Amino acid sequence: MTTSLRRVFLSAIAVLAIAVSATACAGTDSDSDTLTVGFVVDPSWAQIPVAAETGLFDDQDVKVNVVNFSSGVEALQALAAGQVDITTAADVPTSAAIVRNPALRIVGDGSRWQGSKIVARRDAGINTTADLAGKSIGTPLGTSAAYYISNALTAGNLEADLVQVSPAAVVTAVSQRNVDAVSIFQPYQAQAIEALGKDAVELTGGTYSQHSLYLSTETAISAKSDAITKFFSAIREAGASLTSKNDEAVDAVAKSTQLDANLLRSILGEFDFTLQLAPDLATNLHELAEWAQAEGNIVAGVGLPDYATFLETRFITY
Repeated sequence: MTTSLRRVFLSAIAVLAIAVSATACAGTDSDSDTLTVGFVVDPSWAQIPVAAETGLFDDQDVKVNVVNFSSGVEALQALAAGQVDITTAADVPTSAAIVRNPALRIVGDGSRWQGSKIVARRDAGINTTADLAGKSIGTPLGTSAAYYISNALTAGNLEADLVQVSPAAVVTAVSQRNVDAVSIFQPYQAQAIEALGKDAVELTGGTYSQHSLYLSTETAISAKSDAITKFFSAIREAGASLTSKNDEAVDAVAKSTQLDANLLRSILGEFDFTLQLAPDLATNLHELAEWAQAEGNIVAGVGLPDYATFLETRFITY
């Protein structure tokens, strides 16, 4: 990791700590039939707004209070602090968070996404992945988007300047030419492409496929096991509606992500919304943790755990 990258990563941690305090200060509800759920506003976990808007949580007799987050890094911090009972987060930040907080448990793999792209500006002289060499690329450090661009650069034997940009600021950063390109997850990826219009160049690279996870803690699982079981029953039904692109489901996701419903229909096709928790996820997490440690996101010398022991399989059978 370059000196400038280390500096922006450390400043990002401070900003995220403030954001978590402001977003999730209410804490969880002590009622065993009520869940406070952290939702990274991203179609990767589209089951949550679908279940909330179409009454699937009500059908399962479980009350769900949803707290929005802009990235999995923030959401995981809230979970570790006991401010939510369940949260969503991608595999990259999860691999690092478990090292720091061994009470976390992965309770589900909500979707797999292979639609990651690098959105670049044509007017910055970028037309191919090779043109990223020496360019500035905005991304929220420590997230799946940061891993995707790092993986793509490594695969192409390229060097570029990764710049910390929060998810909510990505569209502004690239459209106002503060960076030459961005690596970001949905819905910001689609929004960046739309904002750049004809100047947008969509690039792919590397080998990363995102696992979009659901996590809880030992404490929440012990206290709210029945509610979590009901939660996943609703999530499973919502996933089926998303796979069929049911109009009501699409409208619910469009409302939560502020994406156009027609655009969203094409985006949803990029996801496998089958609820699962496969054993080989542990191997993927270990590989991601090795990258995070090399980048300085996990303290050097700290032993990486056996991620298989953090897969809580009582709610989802593979």
